[in-house]
Amino acid sequence: MKSSSLLSRREFALGIVPALGLTAAGFQLEARAATPTRHRFLCCDYQGNKVAIVAADGSIEWEFPTKTPQDCWMLPNGHVLFCYSNGAKEVSPSKQVVWEYQAPAQAQCHSCQPLPDGRVLVAECGLSRVIEAGRDGQVAKEIKVASQAKNMGHQFRGTRRTADGHYWVCLMDEKKIVELSSSGALLQEIPVDGFPHAAIRLPNGHLLVTLGTAGKVIELDAKRKIVWQLGEHEIPGNSLRLPAGCQRLANGNTIVCNYLPGNFMGKQPQAFEVTRSKRVVWEFKDHAHFKTVNQIYVLDAPSRWKKGPLLR
Repeated sequence: MKSSSLLSRREFALGIVPALGLTAAGFQLEARAATPTRHRFLCCDYQGNKVAIVAADGSIEWEFPTKTPQDCWMLPNGHVLFCYSNGAKEVSPSKQVVWEYQAPAQAQCHSCQPLPDGRVLVAECGLSRVIEAGRDGQVAKEIKVASQAKNMGHQFRGTRRTADGHYWVCLMDEKKIVELSSSGALLQEIPVDGFPHAAIRLPNGHLLVTLGTAGKVIELDAKRKIVWQLGEHEIPGNSLRLPAGCQRLANGNTIVCNYLPGNFMGKQPQAFEVTRSKRVVWEFKDHAHFKTVNQIYVLDAPSRWKKGPLLR
């Protein structure tokens, strides 16, 4: 087994190490097969103003410029869907815009999601609403979201529609997550100890939540008790600065985007995969090409994983 001092420059930058080795930060990895963990993924670089596909070796396969992207998806047809400051777009591999929703000028768009019927969910701060846009780029449905946030851009972040047609919205400045019915009625309100950026409903009824500047990732059970959490300084050399987007993998591991604000930019990994026992098995660090990775979509999950819901 080669030591971290013998890793290639590319491996060191990506945090790729063999089984039972150490990360660049010296953090012990989970015991696993001899093949190191690698991921091909799609991501948003908020301050870098682009969405990009990164290959498993860390090279950039594809990128598209856009203003402050917040959420992204790979569609079955190979197109990339993302939202940006003033709307959402679907872009082909050849970088042709094949669909677009343009939000009103006073709106800020911080979440999007492709829906089974072909519509696209878009969350609009400023207008305090979640909309579903049709293939004609027009609003087909509107759900008003009650928000008391004084800062328009801080009304809400992570927003998802679940299979039952309900909407889960992270009311960031109000430190709570709400579940709304398909008609917009308030079903439940979940207070959290921080500014929620993502709230992913898991198949067992739990919620996986990132808490932004509070520097925590938590999992809440059906009674909304914390059953797992990752604290601010639990990973040596990779403190949680602003955990934003996340994805729960079928193996139980969690991918976390560690948005690096201000003086932290350029100084530590921008995304990582951690086990239930809080051991890092993969991390991504490329400050030459990326500034603030705030959302991720892992593309290399085995086909057997794709039969269930995508948990992000």
